[in-house]
Amino acid sequence: MLIVVACGIWFALPHVSGWLGFAKDETGTPEAVPPARFRASSGAPGHPAGAAFDGFNNRYWAPAEAGTDSGVGQYLECDFEQPVRVLKLVVFAGTSTKMDEFLTQARPARITVLLTSADGRETSKEIRVKDQPGQQTFDLRGTEVVRARLTTSSTHGTGPDRRMAVAEVEFFGRRS
Repeated sequence: MLIVVACGIWFALPHVSGWLGFAKDETGTPEAVPPARFRASSGAPGHPAGAAFDGFNNRYWAPAEAGTDSGVGQYLECDFEQPVRVLKLVVFAGTSTKMDEFLTQARPARITVLLTSADGRETSKEIRVKDQPGQQTFDLRGTEVVRARLTTSSTHGTGPDRRMAVAEVEFFGRRS
């Protein structure tokens, strides 16, 4: 019996850190993991990609083009300084958390999030963004993530002189 227990422990040891990491992810509070570099497919004057990652929701990123298809196919992309374990994504859609300002521009309705790990593996998830101001939190899982790309696939509130806007994007998880 002692030999069986010893063999069980021997074969379980390589997996213990994974089990503990999973337990920590499920029971602990994830920390903010801000990106080190960011860019976008395009940017309107005064509304660069960095505005979506600056920690403030009163500035926003908007693509260069305006119109009824404004924002569809446009993306924000960011790189992390070191690989991170991503657990949650927070999005502030629109120009502001104040309703009157929020409604002045178009907002993303669906976003495809593509996470790239250090070894090149890609994980994709589509999120549906409600057409309301304020913070929206999404479960998003990725390990050893070094890059994230958020591509808009549909929008709310488009119009001839409106640009799609994203006030803030935040990632939460653990540093690897």
